[in-house]
Amino acid sequence: MSTFTAFYTAWSDQLQQLLRQLCSAPKPPTTQDHLHHLNHLVNKVLFHYAEYYRVKAAAAERDVLDIFAAPWASAFEKSLHWIAGWRPTTAFHLVYTESSILFESHIVDILRGVRTGDLGDLSPTQFRRVSELQCETVKEENAITDELSEWQHSVSDLMGATTDVDKMIERLVTVVRKADDLRLRTLKRVVDLLTPQQAVEFLIAAVELQQGIREWGMNQDRECSY
Repeated sequence: MSTFTAFYTAWSDQLQQLLRQLCSAPKPPTTQDHLHHLNHLVNKVLFHYAEYYRVKAAAAERDVLDIFAAPWASAFEKSLHWIAGWRPTTAFHLVYTESSILFESHIVDILRGVRTGDLGDLSPTQFRRVSELQCETVKEENAITDELSEWQHSVSDLMGATTDVDKMIERLVTVVRKADDLRLRTLKRVVDLLTPQQAVEFLIAAVELQQGIREWGMNQDRECSY
C-alpha cells in the first residue's frame, strides 16, 4: 500500500465522520449559535478537502503516474475521473439537481410565499451567480483539458534521443496541480454563493455522492475478484 493510499483511506474515514456531523446539524438554523455551528462545520469540511489536495500535490511531485493510476480508487471511480479526480463542473449539476428535488418537495409552501431557506429556495441572484460561475469553470476545464491533450500528443517525442523526460513529467504534474486547484476553488466558490444552511445541504449531497460512488465501486470490484 502506497503512502498516499494509506492517507486516502484515513481521509475518507474522516470525511464520513464529517458527513454525520453535517447531517445532524440544525436545519433550518433558528438561533445565532446554530448559524455559527453551520459555518464551523462548512469550514471544517472545506479544510478537510484542502488538506487532501495539499497531500495529493506532494504525492504528485513524488510520482504523478501513481496519482493517475489511483490504486486507492475502484474501477468505477476511475472511469469517472477527469485528470485524476472529479470534474469541477459536477458541483453545478449537483446544485441544480438538489435544488430541483427540494423545490418540488416544497412547491406548495413556496407558492404560498413560505421561504424554506434550503437549496430549493435559491434566489434569482443566486441562480445567476451559479450560472456565471459555471461558465467560468467550463472555460477553465476546457483549457486544462487542452493542456493535457498537448502533453499526450507530445508523448511521441519520448522516442527522440534528446527528449527530457523529467521536464515532460514536470509538465504533467503542473496539469494535475491546475486541475486540483480548479476543483478546490470551485467547491469553495459554490459554497460562498450559498447560505450556511444551503452550503451544509450542498456538502452533504457532495459527500454522499462521493462516498456512494466509492462504496458501490468497491463492492463491484470485490464481486469481480471472486
